Amino acid sequence: MTANPPIEGDVCRTEMECHQEARSHLPAIAERIIDHCESSSCYTHIDSEPIPSEGFVADIIDMFRELLFPGYFSREKLDPVNLRYSLGQTISKLYDLLADLIAHNIRHDCLRYNQSCSHCETRGHSLALEMMDAIPEIRQILASDVQAAFDGDPAAKSHDEIIFSYPGIYATSVYRVAHKLFELGVPLLPRIMAEHAHSITGIDIHPGAVIGKRFVIDHGTGVVIGETTRIGDNVRIYQGVTLGALSLPKDAGEKLRGKKRHPTIEDDVIIYSGATILGGDTVIGSRSVVGGNVWLTESIPPDTTVMMETPRLVIREAKHAAGS
Repeated sequence: MTANPPIEGDVCRTEMECHQEARSHLPAIAERIIDHCESSSCYTHIDSEPIPSEGFVADIIDMFRELLFPGYFSREKLDPVNLRYSLGQTISKLYDLLADLIAHNIRHDCLRYNQSCSHCETRGHSLALEMMDAIPEIRQILASDVQAAFDGDPAAKSHDEIIFSYPGIYATSVYRVAHKLFELGVPLLPRIMAEHAHSITGIDIHPGAVIGKRFVIDHGTGVVIGETTRIGDNVRIYQGVTLGALSLPKDAGEKLRGKKRHPTIEDDVIIYSGATILGGDTVIGSRSVVGGNVWLTESIPPDTTVMMETPRLVIREAKHAAGS
């Protein structure tokens, strides 16, 4: 004898009871989660200090790009008639947002780490003014980066193509702004900006690195440039290049903070894809070439080429299946 199928209402009621039973465990789980916030092993930001804001970082970067490359990323067409008005509006908005954000981040560090009063609002406006005043200088060095990319890349059809579409120029633009903020001693914001560019391009440049003019990152994905790296003028690097530190001890944070840990790359050097160059004492001499996949932890003199030996290829003829 065939059993009658369950009534739809009974199935729904059973499922609802299961759902309620599962939810009945939530209060105890919530208590565990909340109680664990008081554990020393849990990093929290539960206090009266302001939270550093990263919500405005993308807006700040967009406005900087409007000013660094006028007309390329503006929200309206620029022409000789509206140039002063449009850029003036962007300058005013960027200054206000930047001053507030710098003051906010300074106040955060002041309160959270019990620092002496640093006059957050006054410093925020002062540092924002210095940053805005540096825009023509940053624009000039970025122009050299764009020109170097065009000079060295036969695939580039125009400067416009490079500015609009090359991830290396985007990452370098953000780096040059973040580096100036880093030099001015602005907390947190330079790193947040650098990580925003990293998330978009796959290019990780610490804002503390010092990079000369006519700098080119070709393709770019996977490039890492550490905090104490020093790069001269007219340097070109390709995707997957790491300019990093040697293996660090567990307590390196305290012992090595602020010390030179990353290599120095002198003028007119080319570093091909996948190369890894490590160590604060490592110097790549001017006009040298570092080949793909090379691993270097020692210095090389100027006018040197370092290449991997050509690997031996093993080519086997495929075996065909029986009867084919």
